[in-house]
Amino acid sequence: MHLISIRTLREEAEKYPDIKKQIESWYITVKKAEWQSLNDVQKVYRDAEAVGNFTVFNIKGNDYRLIVGINYKTKKVHYKYLLTHAEYNKDKWKNDPYF
Repeated sequence: MHLISIRTLREEAEKYPDIKKQIESWYITVKKAEWQSLNDVQKVYRDAEAVGNFTVFNIKGNDYRLIVGINYKTKKVHYKYLLTHAEYNKDKWKNDPYF
């Protein structure tokens, strides 16, 4: 898979040093993946879920949410948001037109 906006993800992850390793590990996994559906994603990330048009990953247990859009046909993963659990629960990210 090809991750769009990895630089932005890394910059935003700098705000949360406790998850830097998890973000890099996630990126390495995504780069090597050849997902064709959410089921394929869930084979690797059991807690990944579809919310609207996004796929949401739990990072560091339940502390953070990594939100991406995945186009399985073009093999592209579009980074959208990295949020704390509290920010995620506010649902402001659901105002994104892609949602």
